[in-house]
Amino acid sequence: MKKLAFLTVLLVRVFLSCAQTGEWDTYIARYEKGPGSTLINMSLKQSAPDKNYPFLFAAGVKFNNCSAEGLPGPSALNSLNKISDSIVALINRKTDALLAGTFTYQCERKDYFYVKDTNGLKEAVKGLLDEHFKGYIAAFLVKKDREWDAYLNFLYPNEETRDYMGNQKIIQRLQKAGDKPELPRPIDHFLLFKTEADRECFAYTAISKKFTITAKVNSDNKAFPFSLHISRTDRADLTSMNNLTRWFREQVAKCRGTYDGWETIVIKQERTDKPE
Repeated sequence: MKKLAFLTVLLVRVFLSCAQTGEWDTYIARYEKGPGSTLINMSLKQSAPDKNYPFLFAAGVKFNNCSAEGLPGPSALNSLNKISDSIVALINRKTDALLAGTFTYQCERKDYFYVKDTNGLKEAVKGLLDEHFKGYIAAFLVKKDREWDAYLNFLYPNEETRDYMGNQKIIQRLQKAGDKPELPRPIDHFLLFKTEADRECFAYTAISKKFTITAKVNSDNKAFPFSLHISRTDRADLTSMNNLTRWFREQVAKCRGTYDGWETIVIKQERTDKPE
């Protein structure tokens, strides 16, 4: 079971064999036996499940050069990337396929495809490994998956993980601009609600936590037409923002709302002109 997301390391794949379209992202989450790294085509979510591709075909290798937690060591990444790129190119030659992602866990990496037909694919991958990557043991997962359960409920990050990924991207952009995330600054938050009463429900909670109500307006979102803009001075480091967005998700759900993200300004140094 996927548990808590963390991103201390990014195991990024480079597709050498062919250009891969879509919005790709990566994350690390903790599972029953330890951390697992996922590279996922996020854009497939828009059309999932695609009934034209009813079969899951996952293929890869078991590898020995891995850490105590089951992730590849630095010297193993280059070989694993070559294997993945070779498998991707092979599958694309053999059949019409959608590459959904790559999962690395417990000294094993597999590329996940959705295909129209799996006939001959395992044999082709085994032949590829025997000819070009001797010493690696093939690993497969092949099944009918018309509802794309593997993609939607396994590869695709859960809400908490998506928050973590989004927070990290914002903070990385801030730091690139010279921001010091440990310095407090005003942070704006945006929330959406089904009814005006729901919005007032959360506004009361926000005020009790010393947030300032900045604006209450109607939004273009038909499902959540009542928006709330609030602000508070906080640190913008990753730990602080992860804790804060987690709190927002939990509390806004009690008022039938949804959290719509945050933004802030760049703070490069602590103010020295504080009022007396």
